Amino acid sequence: MNPAAWPAPQHPAPVVATVAVPGSKSLSNRYLVLAALATGPSVLDGLLHSRDTALMIGALRALGARIETDDSGRVRVEPIRPLDSAGEPVHVECGLAGTVMRFVPPLAAVLGIPAVFDGDPAARTRPMDTVADALRQLGCAVTGDALPLEVIPPDTAESTAAPMHVRIDASASSQFVSGLLLAGGALPTGLIIEHTGATVPSRPHIDMTVEVLRAAGVAVTEPLDHTWHVAPGRPRGLQVTVEPDLSNAATFLAAALITSGTVTVPAWPDHTTQAGDAIRSIAEAFGGSWELTPAGLSVMGPDRLRPVDLDLSAVGELTPVVAAVAAQVEGTSQLTGIGHLRGHETDRLAALARELTKTGVDVVEQPAGLTITGPPSHGTRWDTYADHRMVMAGALLALLVPETVIADPGTVAKTLPEFTELWSAMVGR
Repeated sequence: MNPAAWPAPQHPAPVVATVAVPGSKSLSNRYLVLAALATGPSVLDGLLHSRDTALMIGALRALGARIETDDSGRVRVEPIRPLDSAGEPVHVECGLAGTVMRFVPPLAAVLGIPAVFDGDPAARTRPMDTVADALRQLGCAVTGDALPLEVIPPDTAESTAAPMHVRIDASASSQFVSGLLLAGGALPTGLIIEHTGATVPSRPHIDMTVEVLRAAGVAVTEPLDHTWHVAPGRPRGLQVTVEPDLSNAATFLAAALITSGTVTVPAWPDHTTQAGDAIRSIAEAFGGSWELTPAGLSVMGPDRLRPVDLDLSAVGELTPVVAAVAAQVEGTSQLTGIGHLRGHETDRLAALARELTKTGVDVVEQPAGLTITGPPSHGTRWDTYADHRMVMAGALLALLVPETVIADPGTVAKTLPEFTELWSAMVGR
């Protein structure tokens, strides 16, 4: 395969397959941060191995954690040890990983570690002003409001019995809240985080952060709507197995929807805070069905897809996959509540509108939504904008659209390096 282009397989017949997907990126990087802060060593099984998790491991090592992987893939983490804060700032490479650029600066700040954060060229355009504002409220000297960002913690923490209190507008990303939640317990008096905007996107990701903190022994409450209180205290050492990545899995399950097939993903959790679990209700909205058994989650596609009207504000990361399915419907679908996706790896709304239009789909782009009228009439060279979700959306579209070529498929290594191999195996190519 030409690394610059992938002739994604066509498969108009029903896709019938079982596809095992690796661990959740969102959980993997949260567990890594908790393990780096913990009171003792941690053991993480099923950790995702991808560019984003490698960047997180590199960032935590730069702050002083010891992280090793054994022959079985099990990851062992020794917590960050105090560094000489009088030294030169450490350099942290963020790549294009939102979790690294939003989770690690608060961590460095509460541990008193001066650090400089930078990343890919596209990362320098991603919203970071909320992180910078929060750190300044914590007493840090912060140079810049976007990457590259230098963070110099205060020489001494303010002496007070009350928890520190930061007020932020997290309307652009739930990661701003999650990063502060993960680090807050390391402050001597804890931390109160108040979101001042009207809504916070991707709320399940905040719920996920709260759940893993509580499971690790850190007390977190939400005394008021959009206000969180993290009590002082480090997480205990972890011994966890990471759930499969349900957002990555949603792409494979969606193949069943558009081909009237059946796809099963093993080890689907009975309870989860992962946003990808919403693929069940999304499948129903398109006219499909699902079944959760000990074998996993199976999605069955309908004989004929129906248009949808979906508010995806809580599960925005599924938008590229949902848009690719909606494009196959003979009719008009509305996807709303997704304006925050303009600040992701790329402006996902503009990218989806541009690429779907190239296939003959009628797309109307709104500030916070897409109106999609399908189906496609022809294949195209599907550009991916250094965005892993765009690779997945293009592969899904290609199942029914001949001569679709995916540009830069390697960008999918951000969260699922083996995606193209798994996809080709699923359709028997």
